[in-house]
Amino acid sequence: MNTPPQLTDRNALLKHRARAARALETFLFDQIADEMHERLQEVNRPFTQVAVVSGFPDYWRTHFPEADHVLDEDVIAIDLGKYELVVHAMAMHWANDPVGQLVQSRRALKPDGLLLAVLFGGETLNELRSALAEAEIAVLGGLSPRIAPMAEIRDLGGLLQRAGFALPVADSLPLKVSYGDVFSLFRDLRNMGETNALLQRHKGTMPRTLFAKAGDLYARAFQGKDGRLEATFEIIFLTGWAPDDSQQKPLRPGSAQARLADALGAVEKKLD
Repeated sequence: MNTPPQLTDRNALLKHRARAARALETFLFDQIADEMHERLQEVNRPFTQVAVVSGFPDYWRTHFPEADHVLDEDVIAIDLGKYELVVHAMAMHWANDPVGQLVQSRRALKPDGLLLAVLFGGETLNELRSALAEAEIAVLGGLSPRIAPMAEIRDLGGLLQRAGFALPVADSLPLKVSYGDVFSLFRDLRNMGETNALLQRHKGTMPRTLFAKAGDLYARAFQGKDGRLEATFEIIFLTGWAPDDSQQKPLRPGSAQARLADALGAVEKKLD
């Protein structure tokens, strides 16, 4: 069995979250929670047995008060086959083994139970990533990992299939936020528990000139007409169902009862 590469320093992540919990910045979480509830209403099915996997159970308890809340540890402390709905809330982008998180979530579901996972996607903080990289090369003469390598939406749909989910769907919601300066962005990230917890991060003290240079580069490239700095947060939603015999299945190749050309009212031409 292959061991997934360890990208996240779990101890650092927990320290960042503990610090953030004292003054948690929730404006993104609030928008995401509203979107999650809208999507669940569209499913048009009651969910009475719910588990929420997250890094901030106290926050998510305000939106799912009747649910069981568990931390997003490498091995999730969650009962097998118990739940009609598992919500994996804004934590999977820090997982060393996202497929493992998905597999554990599927095993916690009853047959035909639903997973709704939400995480940051690959376009998140692309502006800051660019400014920091250019600043670090200019000031320090090299690069170090500063922002987690978040997954692209095209890859995440495949992870759902690998984890054994039926009817997998991945879609994204880009959110644009503006800041007066780059240090206001840093403050929000710190208060969301989203500062650098990469295992291979540079652990020494960085010179203040690095972040001043990053702020200058950021303003030159990504300043809006109102003078504020633009920042992108890509929110990716994953849905999948625990397999069940009652679910729709794709037809076997060659088993169609009607031709596509007839259904479209088109004239079928033979190729020479």
